[in-house]
Amino acid sequence: MKERIRKYGSDILNHETYATLSTYMQHGSVSVMEHCLRVAETSLRISDWMKRHKIECHERELVRGALLHDYFLYDWHNTTLKYSLKHGFHGFTHARIALNNASRDYQLNEIEKDIILKHMFPLNLTAVPGYREAWIVTMADKYCSLMETLMMRSKHRKNRTRTQH
Repeated sequence: MKERIRKYGSDILNHETYATLSTYMQHGSVSVMEHCLRVAETSLRISDWMKRHKIECHERELVRGALLHDYFLYDWHNTTLKYSLKHGFHGFTHARIALNNASRDYQLNEIEKDIILKHMFPLNLTAVPGYREAWIVTMADKYCSLMETLMMRSKHRKNRTRTQH
């Protein structure tokens, strides 16, 4: 998995701006970079399963879109209610911001743009994925987000239990 992620995403992974994703938290103690790498790996696992069932996809676009799907470049935990009411809530706006940032820093094709812009379906009901690769990343993102959130809660419970004894 990791070699395919490097093969298709080395220009992204080696970009100085992409490195800043490790400084922003996504879910609990998981950074945005860690999350994007997990989504890329999970997307490849789904793609491999689909290939075994004779369903092909564009692996390069899948990896690149997964790596860039949350390329919003800010700490979304620090936005105020006033800011969110004026500019929109993170869940509804970050895909467009990520696409704008990614388009500025990388050469993207239509599939990669679709992945980034539409990965928040079904929260954003108007942005329905238009490509198989976008559907895969959308599913992988939901799965990884859930696992990261549950991991965070599990660690919190363990820590709370330890301090109570």
